[in-house]
Amino acid sequence: MASISVLKSSTVTVKGPKGTKIITRQKLRKYSWLPDVLRLKGSVVPRIVGPVLTVTIFATAAAYLWAHGTDISLTNSVVPLLSVVVGLILVFRNGTSYDRYWEGRKDFGTMVSHIRNLSRLIWINVSLPPPDDASRGKAASANLTPAQLRRRKVVAIKLSLSFAYAVKHYLRGEDGLDWDDYAGILPARTARLYNGLYQPPNKDYKYSTVGTSGKSTGYASYAATEYSVRRDSPEGIDTGSSTPGADTLLDVERGRQSTADATKRVRVKRSKDRLKAPGQKSTTPLMSSLQHTIDFSPDPDSLSTPLPMVIAHELSHALFKFRRDGYLETVGPAGMNAMNTLIQGMIDMMTCMERVANTPIPRSYSIHLKQCVTLYLFSLPFTLVRELGWGMIPIVTVVAFTLMGIEGIAEEIEMPFGLDSADLPLERYCEDLKEEIEFMVEKLPEGGQGMGGYDDGEGDD
Repeated sequence: MASISVLKSSTVTVKGPKGTKIITRQKLRKYSWLPDVLRLKGSVVPRIVGPVLTVTIFATAAAYLWAHGTDISLTNSVVPLLSVVVGLILVFRNGTSYDRYWEGRKDFGTMVSHIRNLSRLIWINVSLPPPDDASRGKAASANLTPAQLRRRKVVAIKLSLSFAYAVKHYLRGEDGLDWDDYAGILPARTARLYNGLYQPPNKDYKYSTVGTSGKSTGYASYAATEYSVRRDSPEGIDTGSSTPGADTLLDVERGRQSTADATKRVRVKRSKDRLKAPGQKSTTPLMSSLQHTIDFSPDPDSLSTPLPMVIAHELSHALFKFRRDGYLETVGPAGMNAMNTLIQGMIDMMTCMERVANTPIPRSYSIHLKQCVTLYLFSLPFTLVRELGWGMIPIVTVVAFTLMGIEGIAEEIEMPFGLDSADLPLERYCEDLKEEIEFMVEKLPEGGQGMGGYDDGEGDD
């Protein structure tokens, strides 16, 4: 009979009949008060110790001047004026940072849910069609054995699992494929695709950035539709010939990158100096009577995309092949659409987390907050020294520790995908997901003809 044992390390382990570990879960944390009060590791103290000491030294200098007869005291009406402003700004700052932290956790959790559902649907719904489907024209076009189909399903499930790891590395800006957690998960075909070893079957290249004079400018690209923007065109877009005599292009400068990594983008930057045609006063093409040809396809060698997008493409490609080969006939188009919706949801959640990771708190807001807190703390010694004398030094230190600590916490959690102790434990989330999927593949039955059900063909238990 299975037993549950709670270890001292706050780990819950479920053991099978023979003591073999099935799955291990770690608790978030155990409740403690005094140990947390005395703990420095994981706290915000190392981040704010310098600024707090600076305020303490300033308060000591103010107390020294007061003790030696220099009247530096201020009226108490100064502190309330700043207290309200500082309090409101700190509350808003801390709330905004925690909203980013919580949004990151929700989005990653939703992505994990999509991966769980997609893996389960692939494991159950992708199956050999029943023999009687051949008479209705629904037989599989690829004659695979159950073992071969199982291998293809495992590859697709590994792709869905590797999506979580790829998103983790992508959010952290960790480039490339040389990471230990990809071992045994990321299929070799996907790695080759990502490294650019795949070439499209139709290499219909042409030097397609064509000026209004009809001459090529020498940029290699795939054959692409060239759109011309004309002021006198009723639709605004003209794919026909260009006006002779105008030889200035609406040039698009393309940033080239030599190696593929998980975070880079194709950087497209337009040069303002080259946007203007001769005699043109505006850099907006629609404001000019001249015609310009824009090529939207850069050099293929400079193209790149994040690894999660390559994995999502491969997942959709795998589902398409399952559908084309007749292994999704039992669920029909609705089941296929459901799985594609889950892949779309995975990409949506990645985009939401990307928005959190790539949208910093405005620097002007952060600077102004620090300036307000500093002015408030530097004004405290002058308002407290008359009543407290040397005793105002620890009071000012405690106030500085409190206010600067709130700002330090907000700054630490505003990027929840990093490697700090306060950031989200993405490794644990991914490892838990990996363990669940491995359990499903090893222990839970598949669906389909020729594969054992819950009773392994022996009838109800």
